[in-house]
Amino acid sequence: MNLFTVFHQKVIQILNKLQKNGALPNDLSFQKVTVESPKESSFGDFSTNAAMVLAGPSGKKPRELADLIVAELTALPEITTASVAGPGFINFSLNSDIWRDQIKVILKEGLEYGANDLGQSMPVNVEYVSANPTGPMHAGHGRNAVFGDAIAALLEKSGYKVTREYYINDAGSQTEILARSAYLRYLQSLGQIIDESRFEGLYPSDYLIEVGSKLAQEFGKRFADADESLWLEPIRQFTLVAMMQLIQNDLAKIGITMDVYSSEQAIVERGEIEEVLKTLESKGDIYEGVLEKPKGHDVDDWEPRPQTLFRATDYGDDVDRPLKKSNGSWTYFATDIAYHYDKYKRGFKSLIDVLGADHGGYIKRIQAATKAITNGEAAVEVKVCQLVNFLENGQPVKMSKRAGTFIKLSDIVDKVGKDVTRFIMLTRRQDMTIDFDLVKVLEQSKDNPVFYVQYAHARAHSVLRHGQNLFGTLENLEKANIALLTDDNELAVMKLLAQWPRQVEAATLTREPHRITNYLYEVAAIFHGLWNKGKDNVELRFIDPEKQDLTMARFALVKAVAIVLASGLTLFSITPVEEMR
Repeated sequence: MNLFTVFHQKVIQILNKLQKNGALPNDLSFQKVTVESPKESSFGDFSTNAAMVLAGPSGKKPRELADLIVAELTALPEITTASVAGPGFINFSLNSDIWRDQIKVILKEGLEYGANDLGQSMPVNVEYVSANPTGPMHAGHGRNAVFGDAIAALLEKSGYKVTREYYINDAGSQTEILARSAYLRYLQSLGQIIDESRFEGLYPSDYLIEVGSKLAQEFGKRFADADESLWLEPIRQFTLVAMMQLIQNDLAKIGITMDVYSSEQAIVERGEIEEVLKTLESKGDIYEGVLEKPKGHDVDDWEPRPQTLFRATDYGDDVDRPLKKSNGSWTYFATDIAYHYDKYKRGFKSLIDVLGADHGGYIKRIQAATKAITNGEAAVEVKVCQLVNFLENGQPVKMSKRAGTFIKLSDIVDKVGKDVTRFIMLTRRQDMTIDFDLVKVLEQSKDNPVFYVQYAHARAHSVLRHGQNLFGTLENLEKANIALLTDDNELAVMKLLAQWPRQVEAATLTREPHRITNYLYEVAAIFHGLWNKGKDNVELRFIDPEKQDLTMARFALVKAVAIVLASGLTLFSITPVEEMR
C-alpha cells in the first residue's frame, strides 16, 4: 500500500467535494496536485500543494482555498492535525495507528511490498550495454550495464512487461578489423612469427590469443596461406561468436541476463534499412542535399557533397542527418533507424536506450527518427551514463595487462564482488561521474554505503536469531501487538519504512535508481540509530524477557526493517547478507 497514493486520492476527493459545493469551478483540473513528504518532519507527515496550484485558476487566494481544504482534512478520522504554512502549503499528520498498520502490511507482503501496477503490463524495451563485440567488457561498461538492469527491474516492480535487449554492432568495419587481428593470432598459434608492426591499426590485445588457438583447432592450416577473401568472413563470424561469449560471461558475472540479442548484420541482410527509407521517402522525409559543415565539432558522417538526408529538423533535431556515405554504404544512423523500427514492429511503443558518455549528441536524432518512422506512435527515451573513475586509495587504477588498453570489468568484479560493484554503480545519478575506489568500497565503515546497508540487514537478522534462541519461534509476527510501540524513535522507523512503495514509484517514473540506494542508506541509518539508542536506554532495547508482548512487537518492527532492506537489495540483484564476516 502506497500511503502517498491513498492520501493523494483523499485530497482529490475533497477537491471534488468542493466542486460539487460550488467552491471550485467544475472545469478545474487537478492534474498538478501532489502529496509529498514535507521538507522537515516537524511540519507533519504529508504536504500538499493543492491550494497553491489551484488558487489562480479558481480565482481564490491560496490561503483562502487552503483553509477550505484544511477544514475537510481535519474531518477525516485518519488525520490528527492539518494546517496552512507560508503562502498556502498544507501540512497534515496521520493517526499513529496508520503507521503501525503498515508494519503488518510489510510482514504480510514480504519482498513484494513496494510493488505497484503503474505499467499495467505495458511492454517496454530497455536496450543497454550494447558494447561493440570486439573484446571483453571494459570496466566503464559496467555502469551502463548495471544502470540499465536497474531501470528494467524498477519497471518490472512497477507492473511493466520488460524486455532486456542487447544490440550487437556486428555489421561495421570494426568487425573486419577484429577478424584481421584474430587471423594474426591464428597464424601465431600455427607457429608463425608475426612482427608487431603487422598489428598496427588492429586489435593487439592478448585476449585474442586464445581465440587464435581455437581458430587453429577449428580450421587447422586451411587458411594459413589463403587469400583474405577466403578467410575473412568465416574468421569474422567465428571471432564474433567468441567475443559475444566473452561479453555474456562478463554480464553473467555481474548478474545480468539479457532476454534478446539483436544483430545489426541481420537487420542489414533482411533489407530493413531499404524498407525504412522507402517508408520515410513516401512521407517526404528523405531528400538529396548538401549539409553545411558543422561548426566547433566534427561529425563522422558529414561530407562536402550531396547526400541522402533525413529531415530530422522536422522532428525536433538540430540538423538534418545523412543516411548514406560516399562509398554507398549506410551510415550508422540509417541502421539505427531500422533497428528502432524493428523494435516497434515487435510491439514496443515505449523504448529506453541506455548509452555511454560519448553518445550525448545522439539523443535528438534517434528520437526524431523514431517519431518519424512510427508516425509518433513510439517514443524513445535516452539515458546517457557518465564515466566511472576507478581508483585505489585515491590513485587511478592501472590498466589491465591482459586487456592491453583498458581495465576489464571482470577484474573489477573479481576484486570487490558483484554486489559491491552493482550497489556502488547506483549511488549517483547516471549523468554524474562516479569515483569508484576499489579499496574504500570494501571498508567496514559508515562511509561505505554498501557495507552500512548490508550491516543493517545482518544486524536485524542477528536480533531475530537471538529472539528465536530465547523464545523458540518468531512465527506470526504480523499478529504482534504493534500498538505497544509508542516511542517517537520507533514511529520514525515506521514512517520511513512506509515510504518504500513511494520510493519505488518515484524511482521508476524518474528513471533514477540512485533514489533507492540513497533510501536504503536512510533506512540503515535510522535502524542503526535505534539499535544504538537501545544500548543507552533500556526502555528501547529490542529484547526484554520480562515484557514478551513488547519484545514481539519490536521483533515485528525489526523484521519489517529487514524485509524493506532485502526488497531494495534484491530489486537490484544484490544478495542481502544475514551475517557479516
